[in-house]
Amino acid sequence: MVKIIKLDPIAEEIAVETRSNILSALLSKDLDVLKECGGRGMCATCHVYIKEGMEGLSDMNRRERRTLEVITTAKANSRLACQAQIMGEGVVVQLPAGMYINAIENVEALIGRRAQQDLLHPITGQVVVESGKLITRSIVTQLNETRFQVGQYLVRTKEA
Repeated sequence: MVKIIKLDPIAEEIAVETRSNILSALLSKDLDVLKECGGRGMCATCHVYIKEGMEGLSDMNRRERRTLEVITTAKANSRLACQAQIMGEGVVVQLPAGMYINAIENVEALIGRRAQQDLLHPITGQVVVESGKLITRSIVTQLNETRFQVGQYLVRTKEA
């Protein structure tokens, strides 16, 4: 049976099969999700926050719990996208800025809204928009100008 999850702050909804994990949903949207351990719940590179609907996810297994215990950014609403399976409706996933900032179309949809968290530059890691500040068209233009640089950077890091 199909379930709908919402991705924040890009305001997109995804239809996913029951028992599929959040990671597969994120990858279906071409978001920049790292999965260094291959989805085994050991690296925390797919760490996300659940804004709503934690009860609509599978229970946390021992491996996921142990991995989350060692990362400093973990909170009570943290989950690993590779381990959290969608079981019910109403799940809202808060994406870390690095997962969507290089998808310019997604950032354009945010123009005029306040950033819910710091938005980071995809190459330098510097804060482009501080949390609580308005996302402007000039920011999107600046990011759009670096799109080619992002592609080159990603190619270089994959070859290294």
